[in-house]
Amino acid sequence: MTIIILLIITGIFLLILEFVVLPGITIAALGGLAMIGGGIYMAYANYGPQTGHIVLFGTLLLLAITVVLALRSKTWKRFMLHTEIDSNIQTVDENSINVGDTGVTITRLNPVGKARVNEEEIEARFPGGYLDPGTEIEVVKVHKTHIIVKPLN
Repeated sequence: MTIIILLIITGIFLLILEFVVLPGITIAALGGLAMIGGGIYMAYANYGPQTGHIVLFGTLLLLAITVVLALRSKTWKRFMLHTEIDSNIQTVDENSINVGDTGVTITRLNPVGKARVNEEEIEARFPGGYLDPGTEIEVVKVHKTHIIVKPLN
């Protein structure tokens, strides 16, 4: 009887592990179902139909309790991340930077980095490769969140 109980409890543990840690249908879910089914089968085969029915309904009751406990909102709040994102996206003011303006790179553009144009620090992109810090640049295109630049050569 101990093996039957261990099989069923291990099977339920594997199903819980499947839902919490390993999403999708994997070996844990299939193994858990096989262990639960094997435990119920062993109860019927070794102890007869009366004990088999008791084990079957006990397992179904234990699974129902597990599902009810899992569906409570407090259960899932323990697994949730409770941080708030308080950052924002830097945008380019339409009149502050224009095509043809010049500036200098603050960080290395490989191909994205920071540049200073018209006394404003902004994300800059150089699609042609890499630009070292301190390189003089010219604005080729202005987007809402970044600028496209080329070196002044």
